[in-house]
Amino acid sequence: MLNRSDNSGFANWWFTVDRVALFCMLALAGIGLMLAFAASPAITGGPLSAGDFRYTARQVVFAFMAVGILCAVSLLSLRQIRLLAAVTFACALIGSFLVLFIGADVLGARRELDLGAFALQPSEFLKPSFAILAAAVLVDRQPLAMPKPVVTFLLLLPALCILLKQPDVGQTGLLLCLWGGMLFFYGVSFVWVGTGLGVVGGLGVLAYEIFPHVHRRVDQYLGHSETGYQAGLALKAFAHGGLTGVGPGAGTVKYRIPDVHSDFVFAVAGEEFGFLLCGLIALLFCVLTVRLLLRAAAAREPFAQLAGAGLAVVTAVQAFINMGVAVSLLPAKGMTLPFISYGGSSLFAVALTMGFALAVTRQRPNIRLATRDDPSFFMVRA
Repeated sequence: MLNRSDNSGFANWWFTVDRVALFCMLALAGIGLMLAFAASPAITGGPLSAGDFRYTARQVVFAFMAVGILCAVSLLSLRQIRLLAAVTFACALIGSFLVLFIGADVLGARRELDLGAFALQPSEFLKPSFAILAAAVLVDRQPLAMPKPVVTFLLLLPALCILLKQPDVGQTGLLLCLWGGMLFFYGVSFVWVGTGLGVVGGLGVLAYEIFPHVHRRVDQYLGHSETGYQAGLALKAFAHGGLTGVGPGAGTVKYRIPDVHSDFVFAVAGEEFGFLLCGLIALLFCVLTVRLLLRAAAAREPFAQLAGAGLAVVTAVQAFINMGVAVSLLPAKGMTLPFISYGGSSLFAVALTMGFALAVTRQRPNIRLATRDDPSFFMVRA
């Protein structure tokens, strides 16, 4: 039994970490494992051929490693978080650059490094590390030669250029959303808000004109052409599942959806477990996001406030995009659902993100010893 008088490391962590947020994370990871069991036969087999559970076995290993990363990072101090974020951002930037030359070519895009046991997508780790570094820059009291929003954009610019070269328009847009969210929470003027929106809008138009797959997906979303193949099948999966689903393993539409274990795993939840599980997933993400935002707002350090808010928002936006694409609310985009989609890179990156979030929102006691030179010394004695 733990109590607050226990001074052990685990007890100190348990009573200072946000246990509600931690429960939501573990619940989402558990749902992800359940859906990995449901989706694995569809990837390794077909409607008339028996599949296996090799993807499930890998996902279980990835999940245990991700939980270890999450808990280990949540133990770090604010100084250690900054250091880890700087190292992670540098490594992710170098890895994303190497992908351009030695990465695996999948459908005309290079985004992953083949490590044998699994494929690593370095760009996934740019988001949490940039959130920490941007927060550190924005709240730094030392004056800089340039405005701090400009410094954060220059920090992000190499990553944006590399991602557009891969090309990975989705990750580029998500990083820009993170940057804009960080500036919003920082409290920039409307001039900076307008400039940021103009940059994002201009890059969106440029991506529409330059990249054929973006052009095609946007046209499909706007109804200028036929509905996308994956999006159309995902809607059929939701219709087939209805309110309570057809039951675990009884789904049939999932066998025809490409990348159903990663980008469209939400459709598997809708077909086999129905609207009830989909609603639970959305509710867990909402509770997790609101909880982290409230804890960040209650933090004493400006760095913890800003970093916690940015980490919460980037995870929420990514989840919204994935679920929005699955229900045809947004144009098709290959983006994973945090905690739930298959993949080591996705799980490790979201574990790092939420580990950072738990660490910066921990309720650390601010106890100092009063001295005779401190006016409060005599009040304490009284």
